Amino acid sequence: MDFWLKTLFYISAFIIIWAMIGYPVSLKVIGKLHKTKKLEKNYSHKPSVTVMVVAHNEEKVILDKLHNIVSLEYPKDRIEFLVSSDNSTDKTNEIVKDFIRSYQEYNIRLFEVKARKGKTNAQNEAHKTVTSEYLIMTDANSMMEKNAVSELMAAFTSEDIAYVSGRLAIINQNVSDVSNAEANYWDSDLAAREIEGRIQTITAGNGALYACRTKDYNDFNPIQCHDSAMPPYYALQGKRAIANHDAVAYEKAGEVIEDEFGRKVRSNRVLLAQILPDIRILNIFKYKWFTYFYLGHRTCRYLLWISHLIVLVTNILLVQSSIFYMLTLAGQIIFYLLALLKLYMKLNIRYLNMIYYYTVTIAAQWVGVYRVLSGKSKPFWEKAESTR
Repeated sequence: MDFWLKTLFYISAFIIIWAMIGYPVSLKVIGKLHKTKKLEKNYSHKPSVTVMVVAHNEEKVILDKLHNIVSLEYPKDRIEFLVSSDNSTDKTNEIVKDFIRSYQEYNIRLFEVKARKGKTNAQNEAHKTVTSEYLIMTDANSMMEKNAVSELMAAFTSEDIAYVSGRLAIINQNVSDVSNAEANYWDSDLAAREIEGRIQTITAGNGALYACRTKDYNDFNPIQCHDSAMPPYYALQGKRAIANHDAVAYEKAGEVIEDEFGRKVRSNRVLLAQILPDIRILNIFKYKWFTYFYLGHRTCRYLLWISHLIVLVTNILLVQSSIFYMLTLAGQIIFYLLALLKLYMKLNIRYLNMIYYYTVTIAAQWVGVYRVLSGKSKPFWEKAESTR
């Protein structure tokens, strides 16, 4: 019995340590070994482009977003703007229509989705009206740098590059400990993506800013999100998804834990399927670095919820075996007590914030799993007000 308990304990502990420490460290080493590989760009590449903004009840930010996109530096005769309104019931559609009338010199369209089925469905429906060569997608509350479109298009230097993700920059990092923790997470994750994309392909993008060829677009299940679905989809076709972090979009992170927790729960709405979305990923001989990247960066992270439970339960059952298991159990208990201390005492201490934020992330995974198993996962959600 002890043998199986120890086996479960060490496997689960390895998953946790590898996901949070081992993989990032290994990636830095790999990046240094491949430091001669750099992102190639071709700034003369100016294809026709559609910038799609998906919005649901975004009356607070949609006007700023419209002013933002029409100020983008790209040939006016090569770009159009498409707002896909996901059954908005506030003044979003009215604001967009008024803007179109006031700025007729720009090619702007409003596509009204009749039934609210979420962001991915709104993209699927609006995509069918797109005739440009490339499609850029961005969120209503994400403000793009003027050169963002040019940077994204410059990264499509070969036919095997099917997807380019921009960089999400958090603008309210110092407003609260919650937004600070999220910004720090993004900084570390972006560093990993830069190396992955430079060597072969990234494993996930971000919804704030990304692009693909219109012909390569796939109608994904509305319960999925492009952030996690698109890069693996292209990688399994033998194509590349890369990151060009000179294409920047600015956005607010959640400033209160309720908003950030809700966002994490929503991002885990298909968590179980993301652990290994396709068995072909295991074929390292065919997919090479992508197999290593996905298992280390995604699979291990998507298993954190169950790994922490197994480590705790097996540790309790093994506690009398040796002083080692007593110490590891004490360490786990202290870790969770520190998270509770942060929750109730509201202390703003860096390492305490990191422990709390990480614990919240694991809790969000558990809620996501519960919703998947109970059939309560949905493809749409209410926006976090502190990010507007």
